[in-house]
Amino acid sequence: MTTAEKIYTGLCVAFASLVILGNLTYQKFVTLEIPLLQPLEISVGALPYPLTFIITDLITEFYGKEKATFCVRFTILINIIIVILLGFMDYLPASAWSKIDDTTFHQIFGFFSIAFMGSMIAGYTSRIVNIYLYIQIRKLTKGKYLWLRNNGSTCISLFIDTFIVISLLTLFKILPLTQMWTVIYGSYLWKLLFTIGSTPFFYFAVRVIQKVLKK
Repeated sequence: MTTAEKIYTGLCVAFASLVILGNLTYQKFVTLEIPLLQPLEISVGALPYPLTFIITDLITEFYGKEKATFCVRFTILINIIIVILLGFMDYLPASAWSKIDDTTFHQIFGFFSIAFMGSMIAGYTSRIVNIYLYIQIRKLTKGKYLWLRNNGSTCISLFIDTFIVISLLTLFKILPLTQMWTVIYGSYLWKLLFTIGSTPFFYFAVRVIQKVLKK
């Protein structure tokens, strides 16, 4: 396996892991206190989620549209397998001495399929848009302004992703209708600030990968 293949594989594994983590933890909501802003209502699963867009941007930057799209589709496949396995585990009755009973297990993992469906629809749609915009901005700027294609493509795609996911969670009554726009606002603003704030990290990651690939 070449160095380029190792980096690509590592990025894909990190991407899939973050998506799965978000799907497993999305039911817990917290209030973030950020100076100069009103408190943000957000799912804990959304906290590291912007990193997935940084990863797809890195893959698009170095490996192109096809490899980035494959990574997204591979992650969907992994989530399908997890949905099937969790469904089977949820179906099996717990032993009388099990510390986690059937009800508790179902409350924690039973709604993964709903999260997966929302994540699949929103994630696939938003990342196809993200990959497309990233490439188009790179063409328009002739490869200059790395920050613009990173932030420009991600900021638009994140709103699409957030709106679709929160709307579906509301539709399936995982989230109260009264909280829908509050959570959309909080989630998107957090992701937007995270994305802008992580721009130096994106530059650093690009430089590191460039140096490693040149060796």
